Amino acid sequence: MEKVIAINSGSSSLKFKLFMMPTEEVIASGKIERIGIQDSNIDIKYGLGRRYQATMEIANYKIAVAILMEMLIKLEIIRDYMEIDGVGHRVVAGGEYFKQSVIVDDEVVAKIAKIADLAPLHNPANLIGIKAFREALPYACSVAVFDTSFHQTMPAVNYVYSTPYEWYEKLGIRRYGAHGTSHRYVIKEAANLLNRPLEKLKLISCHLGAGASICAVKNGKSYNTSMGFTPLAGVTMATRSGDIDVSAVAYAMNQLNITSINDILDILNKKSGLLGISGVSSDSRDVSVAAKNGNERAQLAMDIFERTVLDYIGQYIAEMGGVDGIIFTAGIGENSSSVRARIVEKLAYMGIELDVQENNKRGINNIISTPNSNVTVMRVMTDEELMIARDVVNLKKQQ
Repeated sequence: MEKVIAINSGSSSLKFKLFMMPTEEVIASGKIERIGIQDSNIDIKYGLGRRYQATMEIANYKIAVAILMEMLIKLEIIRDYMEIDGVGHRVVAGGEYFKQSVIVDDEVVAKIAKIADLAPLHNPANLIGIKAFREALPYACSVAVFDTSFHQTMPAVNYVYSTPYEWYEKLGIRRYGAHGTSHRYVIKEAANLLNRPLEKLKLISCHLGAGASICAVKNGKSYNTSMGFTPLAGVTMATRSGDIDVSAVAYAMNQLNITSINDILDILNKKSGLLGISGVSSDSRDVSVAAKNGNERAQLAMDIFERTVLDYIGQYIAEMGGVDGIIFTAGIGENSSSVRARIVEKLAYMGIELDVQENNKRGINNIISTPNSNVTVMRVMTDEELMIARDVVNLKKQQ
């Protein structure tokens, strides 16, 4: 038995789950938010329904890690830091360097830093977390788990852009995708629900949250995915535009006198999507409520979001020559029965039928299509942290 902590580092947040492996029991979980911002929040769940919450000033990530480790001792979750055998870190972009999870060393750290531009909102924060935990737990096995690595199985026809080929050869510009850790987890759970070998299935995984991506999975491997060179591309998201004609971007820059590419990227990453269209919120729950209350822009935002998801589902069914199962996961995918229903209803022409009663259930992995449906539709609760912990254990065995 060993303890493994899975870390998801954001620009101002630290989320974690501490597992007992290989039983996969969650010993503790929690988050520290508003790091480097006034009134930082700590929230730790542990034991049988126990919870610790506090507000304090946490100036930087290194201090946040030190406080977390201190609280694990104070709350008697662990007795000694040496109890933690492994640390797994979610890293969004691995480029073409990393085709699978790896044990972290100085070379790995250098490569993650080198490709930070592939995920400018994530990789720098992920790297801060890696460095802080390597210092706090120097004897633990440190592992980097990349969102992009799952998509390294895509054929060239699906990842090479229609630009001068030297852009790919010399600059590494290609489709990398994201959310691979989540897609990798839920397809295994879906195969269990279907009681069929994953290697014989054609699946479409819809990771729908604030960030959203669709993944075509053929014979257990990523075949195509909606996110591109960075997580900006693909479906409409909370604050990201998703796919857009780059000429429209150039036109907007000229018309709005925007001269900095970083400024326009900030708009496309942080001020577009559901927020930009609705003018209400980046949270789909708020936008949905506004739509029900007659806000036409909010309704339009939800319609566009659902249409872009449907676009990719249809595309991937055609590319794979059919589909055995469609998976909904992540914040919206798991929790919004109305979003799932509206998307599935538009697939009725394929003989897909929604089981309304199953669709309205919450918090479980279940099949939400009827037994007569030509394609099985599922809601699967993702667990990226567990996938990370499993990778840590597997890599430690190979040391």
